[in-house]
Amino acid sequence: MLCIEIHKPEEVDSMGNRIAVAGASGYAGGEVLRLLAGHPNIEIAAVTAHSKAGQPVTDTHPHLRSLAGRTFAETTVDALAEADLVVITLPHGQSAELAAKLPADAKIVDLGADHRLVDAAAWEAYYDGPHAGAWTYGLPELPGGREAIAASKRVAATGCYAVATTLALAPILASGIGQPDDVVVVAASGTSGAGSAAKPHLMASEVAGSLSPYKVGAHQHVPEIKQATRARSLSFTPVLAPMPRGILSTVTVKPADAGLTTAEVHEVLAAAYADEPFVHVLPNGSWPRTADTLGSNSCHLQATMDSDADRIIVTAAIDNLGKGAAGQVVQCANLMLGLDETAGLNVDGVAP
Repeated sequence: MLCIEIHKPEEVDSMGNRIAVAGASGYAGGEVLRLLAGHPNIEIAAVTAHSKAGQPVTDTHPHLRSLAGRTFAETTVDALAEADLVVITLPHGQSAELAAKLPADAKIVDLGADHRLVDAAAWEAYYDGPHAGAWTYGLPELPGGREAIAASKRVAATGCYAVATTLALAPILASGIGQPDDVVVVAASGTSGAGSAAKPHLMASEVAGSLSPYKVGAHQHVPEIKQATRARSLSFTPVLAPMPRGILSTVTVKPADAGLTTAEVHEVLAAAYADEPFVHVLPNGSWPRTADTLGSNSCHLQATMDSDADRIIVTAAIDNLGKGAAGQVVQCANLMLGLDETAGLNVDGVAP
């Protein structure tokens, strides 16, 4: 008789690592739940929503089978306060009010824009309502960012366009090879970046087979990118692309000196991200594709010199719900909880 001994996996101690998710019924909230459900060191505490409170989580997120039996709770302070860290994925302008009601020592990662901007005038120019004050900016790859996030109780996670554009632009300006006063960005995003609410312009019959610009010259991520990179002038054109997920950001910058080569630009990026687990400067001849970052927390970068216009060109690809949202949230939460920064996050994409 053949005997097979079954070894059960060791239980992981998640004491002190209970995370609650407020506003978990949207695309970003659902992606946060997916990542946390597979995290080896985290237990999901309260899962809250507004209009869907009392409904099963899997009615909204049928792909999250590990959360079958869980229901959305009302988004209240009592539901969230007992968690070791709270993730807020509410619409812009709503998270500050909730955060202000939570205990002063509560650790929070806010995926909304409410606490990203230092400059109150910049906030008022692009958003409605009063400026709620700035928190630690949640991009670990910026110089000093990782240490600041780990030491903070309140972290403002980045905007999705801002992640891709900042990772492409920041080393170019910080190194001095690019000029900060004439930066041009064209970035295409999948439809999930607009949220899960039903909107006529996001219907399949409107989006399929079509590219369309929006908020041209007035997108709310402009002051955030300028703040993170110290660009002085930024022309930003966002484009809605007929795909569910992904961002491809193309950044062009005037070089500081004549004669700059592609190899020199590539070396600046490679040196800046040599030790980064999620930022990958591709080999010469390879260009970023959104498909290659699908489902991952990775950013793919490539650079060249435009021989005709004499401009630096850097292209970045991310998953807007991964590195551009939920993945970035989990990366920050790991740092704030003293966990391995990469825990629960994928560096590899999904194909085809």
